[in-house]
Amino acid sequence: MLSLEQLRDDIENGRIDTVVVGVTDMQGRMQGKRIHAPFFLADTLQNGTEGCNYLLAVDIDMNTVQGYDVSSWETGYADMGMSPDLNTLRYLPWHEGTAMVVADLVDHHREGISVSPRTILKRQLERLDRAGMVAMCGTELEFIVFNNTYEEAWDKGYTGLTPANQYNVDYSLTGTARVEKLLRAIRLGMAGAGLTVESAKGECNLGQHEIAFRYEDALATCDNHSIYKMGAKEIASQQGCALTFMAKFNEKEGSSCHIHLSFRDKDGGAVLAGDAGDGMSELGRHYLAGLQAHLRELSLLFAPNINSYKRYQPGTFAPTAIKWGRDNRTCALRLVGQGHSLRVENRVPGGDANPYLAVAGMVAAGLDGIEKKLALEPIFTGNAYALDTSRVPTSLQEARDLWANSTWVRDTFGEDVQKHYTHMADTELDAFSRAVTDWERFRGFERM
Repeated sequence: MLSLEQLRDDIENGRIDTVVVGVTDMQGRMQGKRIHAPFFLADTLQNGTEGCNYLLAVDIDMNTVQGYDVSSWETGYADMGMSPDLNTLRYLPWHEGTAMVVADLVDHHREGISVSPRTILKRQLERLDRAGMVAMCGTELEFIVFNNTYEEAWDKGYTGLTPANQYNVDYSLTGTARVEKLLRAIRLGMAGAGLTVESAKGECNLGQHEIAFRYEDALATCDNHSIYKMGAKEIASQQGCALTFMAKFNEKEGSSCHIHLSFRDKDGGAVLAGDAGDGMSELGRHYLAGLQAHLRELSLLFAPNINSYKRYQPGTFAPTAIKWGRDNRTCALRLVGQGHSLRVENRVPGGDANPYLAVAGMVAAGLDGIEKKLALEPIFTGNAYALDTSRVPTSLQEARDLWANSTWVRDTFGEDVQKHYTHMADTELDAFSRAVTDWERFRGFERM
């Protein structure tokens, strides 16, 4: 990471000439500005910068969507402040002369915008802090690489693309060597940006890969996650190829974002592990029970798009049953590690999840289980796909209704947050209801 003193020195000696100020929008994308470095020191450092509040009220195409309380034609599309968090200051090695800082979206009183994803997470972490604990988190993102530029993919309508691998390269060193130039550039770029890189490996779908990073505190992990997604795409573009984090690009295996989350005390001690059964403490059992109890009504935060729900197919390593098991990849919640490393892996989120929202949901659910001392059901062993049990929602509509009608969601996150993200789901559903897909044309053009 980069200190302010080092940044001042880098700017004075000409090493840094640009500072990117970035915020994460509802869709989990980094948005923001490139600030001339001397101006960043002279003004932005103290005063922040501004952006239109429609950044929290647009769809994936950046259309100005009506119906949000935070932003509309009636309220004049005012500015929000972008307040730099200097704990996130870092280099962006894949851009010459560039540093970056993550910012909080704030109002004119410098208070966090309540529906901003980073604010939502910070408020849940504040609740956890008051309970005497901190959250440690790791996210595992999969992506698919294509030997086409982003412009070529657009022109082709995202059909007929050439995957970087033509067979399943899961754990294959030969297969990953085919794209090592790209994977290496991403690893080195992220290391230079302050992330702790662990490994890269192939995955099941054609051209699918994963780069893993070491866990950190939850806020830092989510910041790093967003920067990584942005940077991986930018580095791929620089090398004349493209990659996608879509949850389900085709009928083969989808791309996940498995989230590993544990709580610790403020001295770093383990609180989830113990001798209350299955390697957990009583608190750990309540924590896991909370995650399981609220998983369905939080699915909108784990799977925010129409496409997200196409991952959940039996036998694809994407979960369908809301069960927990010890190192069991057929369950939605997988208990892994032991002692200090004991944690729960949530296998529901896809590569399109907004990390701040997904982790905020997990923290809130775990806290609720602890506060209410929820009882944990017995461990499941075997094939959870074969169970007749509570399921992961199968559609965005189902997830939207669970979120929108949940009293617990309203009480935990606030009515404004519940309403805001319900409207986001409604916007996505409305857009899809009006779209005519290639699937429909292929089936109906001649044969209907």
